[in-house]
This record gives sequence, structure tokens and C-alpha cells, in this order.
Amino acid sequence: MHSRTAQLLCGLFCVSLAVSVANAAAPKSAHADIVNAQGTKVGTAKISTSGSGVKIFVKVSNLTPGDHGIHIHNVGKCDAPDFKTAGPHFNPTSAHHGINNTQDPKPHLGDLANLTVKQDGSGSASFTVNGITLADGTNSLFHDGGTALVIHAKADDMMSDPSGNSGDRIACGVIMK
Repeated sequence: MHSRTAQLLCGLFCVSLAVSVANAAAPKSAHADIVNAQGTKVGTAKISTSGSGVKIFVKVSNLTPGDHGIHIHNVGKCDAPDFKTAGPHFNPTSAHHGINNTQDPKPHLGDLANLTVKQDGSGSASFTVNGITLADGTNSLFHDGGTALVIHAKADDMMSDPSGNSGDRIACGVIMK
């Protein structure tokens, strides 16, 4: 075999092997237990890889009825009572907030649609976020410092930077493998 052919074959095989190893090492799912300011568990989030991103399924109880902003925040810390330790929204692409903003063609990666809570205090929602990964890298939910899922007191207006006027942080869950 000619050395050039061998190099090409090895190159293709080595790249394929490296991608396979990286994907095998990356977790296929993650989760978060969501707590309120008193430390009481009010919900869960299940996160799994999906196409070119992740799918997040959230189920909550004992929250005030209505629409609530829900976002991925940049730090995996949920210190009560205000959860400010979760930092700003997860935004590795430095985009503007909100799907209806007029400055970017797409929102930052921490933006999610509103979570609707029924009159009995329960709610659930499913979100798919392209561009986020559970593997290593800049867009990983497991970057250095981790990430958290935060529920806000009010609805997200889907355009105001930096947080959609969604109000106080009322519940938080650290995203874990």
C-alpha cells in the first residue's frame, strides 16, 4: 500500500475513532432537582441528547399559576433564597436574549420558552435546544463551573436583554450527570 493511501485511510479511521470515543464518553442524559427558596423540591428536569442539541423535559408542582420564564444559567450553583449564584443566562455564543429580539437571528442558548403552571400549581414542558451539548466543549452544559436551570417569577417577554423581564428567581436546579 502506498504511504499516501495509508495516511488517508488512517486519517479517516483515526478521525472516526476519535469521534466515536468522544461520543461514547459523553453522557447521554442529565438531570436536575429543582428547589424553591425554602429548599423544598418543587420539580425535576430530565435532559437528553437530541439531534444537534439537547431535549429538556421539566415537571413542577407547588408553584404559582401562570407563565414563568425558565432559563439555563451559566453557573451550577443554586444558593437560596435568590439563586443569584446561578449567574447570568448560559450564553456561550454572546447572542442577545429572546426569540423575538431584533438584533440577532437567534437567541442565546440559555433561552427557553415560558413554563405554564396550571391553577393547581403543577406544570410541565418540553424544550429542544440546538447547539447545546452534554459532551465537552464551549457549548457544554458541563463546562467548567457547570450550569443550572432557573425558574423566574414572571413570564419571559422573549426579547428584552438580558433576561426577558422575567423577574425574581423563584426555583433552581443544578444540572448534573
